[in-house]
Amino acid sequence: MKISHGLILALGCLGFALPARAQIDYLPYSYSLYQQYGETLYGADSREFTTVKPFLLKKRLFAAHDSITNLNRTNSDNWFARKLFNEHLVEANGEDYRFYADFIPDLMIGSDLRNSDKRNVWLGSAGVQAGFTYKDKFVFYGNLIDNRAVFPNYLTDYINTNEVVPGQGVLQSSNGERQSWLFATANATYAFGDYFQASVGYDRNHIGDGYRSVLLSDFSSNYAQLRLTGTIGNVRYTSVWAYMNDPRTARIDSLNSGAEFGDGKKWGAFQYLDYNISNRLSVGFFQAVIWANRNQAGRRGFDWNYAIPVNFLRPIESNNSSSPDKMFLGASAKYKTWENITLYSQFLLGEFTGSEFFSGNGYIHNKWAAQFGARGYHMFGVRNLSLLAEYNLARPYTYQHFVSISNYSNNAEPLAHPRGANFKEVVGIANYAWRRFHFSLQGMYSLFGTDPGDGTSYGGDIFESYENYPNWYGNSIGQGIRNDLYFADVRASYVLNPTYNLRFELGYTHRQQNIADRPSIRTGVISVGLRSTFRPFYGDI
Repeated sequence: MKISHGLILALGCLGFALPARAQIDYLPYSYSLYQQYGETLYGADSREFTTVKPFLLKKRLFAAHDSITNLNRTNSDNWFARKLFNEHLVEANGEDYRFYADFIPDLMIGSDLRNSDKRNVWLGSAGVQAGFTYKDKFVFYGNLIDNRAVFPNYLTDYINTNEVVPGQGVLQSSNGERQSWLFATANATYAFGDYFQASVGYDRNHIGDGYRSVLLSDFSSNYAQLRLTGTIGNVRYTSVWAYMNDPRTARIDSLNSGAEFGDGKKWGAFQYLDYNISNRLSVGFFQAVIWANRNQAGRRGFDWNYAIPVNFLRPIESNNSSSPDKMFLGASAKYKTWENITLYSQFLLGEFTGSEFFSGNGYIHNKWAAQFGARGYHMFGVRNLSLLAEYNLARPYTYQHFVSISNYSNNAEPLAHPRGANFKEVVGIANYAWRRFHFSLQGMYSLFGTDPGDGTSYGGDIFESYENYPNWYGNSIGQGIRNDLYFADVRASYVLNPTYNLRFELGYTHRQQNIADRPSIRTGVISVGLRSTFRPFYGDI
């Protein structure tokens, strides 16, 4: 999807058109940032709704955010020192409003020590971000970042194949090893009291308590969306309508002459009901439907059958016997076992046949994905030590459909797990903070199957039609060409300014992909940089 500068400008103007100091804020989502709020979100006495992200910060969450961003402040009357270590570059506060703006650099240089070409890698990004809040009613956030980079070989291959930078956006240009792209976010939210809020913007969502999500994740690029959230007591209901991009299916003219007019467009409707049964136990129910803006029958546009925000969509889709749409159902659960440890899980169902589901014969239409994990904060009595252990899997063909325009994807990237389907994965993450020093360690092992390249689909590439299957029965995770992926990443950083995550960072990334009957792909990148912003870079694919 092309970035809409007009959308960002319009939302910004809306914010400035509006008339005790603002007690509300928007926090862009990234796992590394949100894990700092473990005690507030997952404490034994907390009933915060933790599943649907990004968060609108109010009350306890706002107080926790204010505390984190003001921790270890540098005491100085010098303007330059305050701006470098404590404050936004531009900030204005009134009794009812707050405005801030920042210049956000993201600079990194490194070298791949393990690959045969010993490639020098680097990232050069420069952008701006701005935010505006009014009382506890309205909040706007936006950023615009211009990027240039040379990535390790495995990421370069991914980018050139998909023409998109993972988790970032459409590739604007590629000059040999050098890539360039634009990243933008815009979100405007109005809170109608404590019970209902509406958001419109160009953003992404993540549903789940883990690092990954098999329901809806933040891996794909931003997309235009409307999000409504209603809360009654211990129940929260979220509806998201999204307008997305599909570069794998080109748009054609109305006369079908063969002329192409850019990428195809698709729509998505996502609904999630979150119920906090007690301080310890929560359950959730998920539903999603994807449909093409145009199909064989002609232009369709937004389907108003899916516009009802308080009705789960399955009965509507099922009543249309000729529906070309793709429907998913899901559930999640979370249980706080001890004061500082939480168990969580997800299950997604793409399609199944009752008589075959428990037979164990690898039936092709038993399409499902699952997640099991545990996370904890202040582990082993060490304050600010957070740990996560997670297991994810998806059976072959789970997120596929007849054509890519109606599969579970946006902008040539999966909407759920980055691997697509036909995989098993184990992830472990540790984070520790001491004063302004932050440390992170991530390890991952993944077993997945890829296609041989002869047009046969073994169920891992969700952009292939699942009609090109080789077997009706006997399908199992890892089928096709077996891949074993080992990934480790360690980082140490010194946070210069917590208000926009400006930090010096030193890191090392190790990756080895063993492919059956083929040479292994090895990467070992050591890097140093001046980093900022809250956007995630998914190098663990």
